[in-house]
Amino acid sequence: MKENGDKKEKNDMQDKKEENPLHKNYGIFSNIHYILRNMIHVDRHFIIIMLIGFVTAPFMQYMWTVGSKYVIDAITEGDGWRNLFDVVIVFGLVQIVLTLTNAYYNSHIWWRYIKVRMIMTQNKNLKVMRINFEHLENPDVMDCYAKAEQAVNNNNNGVEGMMRGISETLNCISIVIVGIVILGYMNLYILLFITAMSALNFIFMNYTNKKTKKIIWDNMASWNRKYYYMRDAATDFAAAKDIRLLGLSGWLCAKFRGIMLERYDAQRTNEKYWNIFAIISSVNWLILQVVIYAYLLSQVVGGKMTIGNFSLYLTSFATFSSYVSEMLRNISGLLARSREVDDFRSFADFDGGGKESGILVPESDEYEFEFKNVSFRYPKTDKYALKNINLTMKPGERLAVVGLNGAGKTTFIKLLLRLYEPTEGKILLNGVDVRQYDRDSYYKIFSPVFQSVELFAFPMAENVSMKTPEQTDMERAGYCLCAAGLEEKLKNLPQGIHTELLKVIYDDGVDLSGGEKQKLALARALYKDAPVVILDEPTAALDALAESRLYEDFDKLIGGKTAVYISHRLSSTQFCNHVAMFVDGKMMEYGTHKQLLEKGGEYANMYNIQAQYYVKEGGLEHGC
Repeated sequence: MKENGDKKEKNDMQDKKEENPLHKNYGIFSNIHYILRNMIHVDRHFIIIMLIGFVTAPFMQYMWTVGSKYVIDAITEGDGWRNLFDVVIVFGLVQIVLTLTNAYYNSHIWWRYIKVRMIMTQNKNLKVMRINFEHLENPDVMDCYAKAEQAVNNNNNGVEGMMRGISETLNCISIVIVGIVILGYMNLYILLFITAMSALNFIFMNYTNKKTKKIIWDNMASWNRKYYYMRDAATDFAAAKDIRLLGLSGWLCAKFRGIMLERYDAQRTNEKYWNIFAIISSVNWLILQVVIYAYLLSQVVGGKMTIGNFSLYLTSFATFSSYVSEMLRNISGLLARSREVDDFRSFADFDGGGKESGILVPESDEYEFEFKNVSFRYPKTDKYALKNINLTMKPGERLAVVGLNGAGKTTFIKLLLRLYEPTEGKILLNGVDVRQYDRDSYYKIFSPVFQSVELFAFPMAENVSMKTPEQTDMERAGYCLCAAGLEEKLKNLPQGIHTELLKVIYDDGVDLSGGEKQKLALARALYKDAPVVILDEPTAALDALAESRLYEDFDKLIGGKTAVYISHRLSSTQFCNHVAMFVDGKMMEYGTHKQLLEKGGEYANMYNIQAQYYVKEGGLEHGC
């Protein structure tokens, strides 16, 4: 009894774990309408192309079935060669017209599917780039995104699979309708029997589709994230040195193997379900074949049916039953694709805050920030990353935020930049809660520089301006690069500021060292010329003295702007107006550099430990 209870509890926990609160079920008809609306929005000719397919499909399938009947009747009933010749000529001409029409249909519809999918993929990408930053660290949101990614990553599943399924189902419906007309003359009960057996096959197929998606593929969203991470880690140039020098290849392969075994187990379970369906479907088809052949042969032997009609009905039965099964299979596929479109729409409809609006931040060179009893904890954690922060930054002030790694410095910056909102308390900008401001408008007042610098496969100048070539002031980009300390680097580049970075798009692209990347990030901040500058440990790749000099030079360049310098090294604190010392998420000390040294607390202890790194031959570069 205890074992069964434990097993039930484990299953309940697993079911709870597998639920994604962001997932919505829209229903097949809503999803068909959604996909058709997107198709027509992208290309108005879609409906005309689909109508051509709907009309030509039954003629392509039944034309020679009917033609064979007339040929056989002409031969068996002795109508003469002239009638036989007329039949062949007429059906041959019709075949030519149908072939050309069908070729037009096939050549004009496939690329439209891809076009729609690409635009929907683009919309998904825009969505993930615009949702609030905090959601990118939420596993539920990223699982939702991973499923949306799967829904647009190939031709046969998700949104494109549903587009194709709609067209193919409509074509099958037209073929089935004509088949009903033909076979209705043969025997209505046989027609109903064929339909019933096909419907039974559909029920089993749809059940299998629904079951495998729910218990297998929905649970693989987290697998996709793990797979892509391991794949990228193994091929990432930045990690290549560590992999080789530290002998990580075997360890990474073992990790990758474990992830692939997870996929293998899922695929094996999936095949078990579909093998069962294949057996049921085969038995169903065998019964159907036996009944039809028995009926037709009895009619011919009893003299109730001509050889021509036997050929017509037998071939029509094969086509009709095949396309009834195909139609129901397509409907089952549509239901499966609809569940995948649910995944796409769940992410598309997710309110990630990216479109939120508010009042515009007024243009000014003087912004005052105030943290009032601000506390913050990350989603799904109980521990506070910051607790009860009270701090005011005056316009034009230099604030140094210091502390050891994990003290809460970067979290403080994320809150200031509105990448996160406070869990408790509020942040004021010129006396107004920042949550009342339009987010994009708020972002414009900051020039942030982070420790991790992302290069893009653009020319150097565009990596500074972060704008298109037409919008980039080349002269200004060059000045900012030189001011940030990359003048010598530019002189050695083959095309100067027009040199392509990275080798992703261009084989002759240039990569930068860690220190050069951080200087380029400083150039970005200078180019943006926003009134508030944030430096979140951007000089970690430099030695202490070089960092100190760079901070001083950069501080002179930004003039009277408000600036926040984040570091666990204290090279920036002496020329700042105030220093905030963070320890374990709390602001333990606040004051000027001199005041905190005289206090003899955490800051003074940290400074004295680091003082050795700022020693020149003649003594301390920055004396106490």
